[in-house]
Amino acid sequence: MKPVDIPIRNFTARINMLWDEQWFLLSSGDFKNDDYNTMTVSWGFFGILWHRPCAIVAVRPQRYTFEFIEKNDDFTLCAFPENYHDDLNILGSRSGRDEDKIGLTDLHPCAAKVVSSPAFSEAELVVECKKIYSDDFDPAHFIDPTIEENYPQKDYHRFYIGEVVKISGIEKYRSA
Repeated sequence: MKPVDIPIRNFTARINMLWDEQWFLLSSGDFKNDDYNTMTVSWGFFGILWHRPCAIVAVRPQRYTFEFIEKNDDFTLCAFPENYHDDLNILGSRSGRDEDKIGLTDLHPCAAKVVSSPAFSEAELVVECKKIYSDDFDPAHFIDPTIEENYPQKDYHRFYIGEVVKISGIEKYRSA
């Protein structure tokens, strides 16, 4: 099935399944200049903030993608059919700082429609976002103390809020 443009108001998905089981590739950088990185993410949100459709992602500071999302104005989130799960495992467990990890997969970066960050031609869903806010998780604000167990190295995520500016996907992501 070929992806089609999906008006943001018509985007529909099993959100929890997408994040927790299917995962996304978070990519940031400049596709045209071959200066970008990607990583697998399974934590995030879609919703409305400041009257804008938004996506929220979290990136640890030691991840190579952190450098790209910090210096660039946008990012993409791409979801794939189940048969690409092994590729997403590779992209989530290896660093683009050390090797051409994308070259180890069957995925092909391509230009996104609006933002400079790449999409992937095999993606069944591409969400393009312009960054509008970022902040670091502050452990002083963890109400549930067990959250701290996720940070034995004190490497707290920075979260990024991106305004969703374009969605493309197969028909299952489009409501009437």
